[in-house]
Amino acid sequence: MPDNPPTRLQLCGTLAVELRGRDVTAALPGGLGRELFALLAVHRRRALPREELKDALWPLGPSAAADSALSALLSRLRRALGPGALEGRALVRLVLPTNAWVDVEAAEAALHRAEAAVARRDWAGGWGPAQVALAVARRGFVPWADAPWVLERRRRMEDVRASALECYAAIALGLGGSELGTGERAARELVARAPYRERGHALLMGLLAARGNPAEALRVYEALRERLREDLGIAPAPRLRELQAQLLRTGDLVRG
Repeated sequence: MPDNPPTRLQLCGTLAVELRGRDVTAALPGGLGRELFALLAVHRRRALPREELKDALWPLGPSAAADSALSALLSRLRRALGPGALEGRALVRLVLPTNAWVDVEAAEAALHRAEAAVARRDWAGGWGPAQVALAVARRGFVPWADAPWVLERRRRMEDVRASALECYAAIALGLGGSELGTGERAARELVARAPYRERGHALLMGLLAARGNPAEALRVYEALRERLREDLGIAPAPRLRELQAQLLRTGDLVRG
């Protein structure tokens, strides 16, 4: 056994829990037990009051039996996770080793690194972090539950996904070459998921122009212009209008 056996929690996509080198996924209770584990995992930096746990697990209002049901779920979790993993009774906290890797935390940290790299125009430095954030966020947070707290966290991960797509598209445009094709796909995914996010359209226009498709870039602009006019009664931002004018003049866009 290594000195620091890994602890890894995957909450996006299929639930997977490796605790100090031991795969405990199959031992976790199903249904609300797994939802409770995910709730404790995303709030692992603080202890959660029992009332907060009950409100999250039974959003329509805890029944008279909710307290005993919560106690039973916590007991099953304690057995599955082993000694010391769950701390407290009135206030409950998931205790993980200092080297623990939690996918939602890793995605947000990677996104921050990618955004900082893009701001510095460090395209190579941002490539890896953007990929990490995308790999996690694309799986969707706790797709096997639909409680209000889960939906809120899922929307947060959708924001991470959109921002990571934006970073990756910018990085691909900055790197050029073979990255332009994958950058275009990322930009198209971003435009499809966030149709009013004008930065996504600007990046898609730039990538298309860099790949020798200025006419297609202009078509992207026209589609956005029509959508904004019909849905919101506004015109594209000045930056996008400048990109369109540049394409009309030269058939190319300055990268960045």
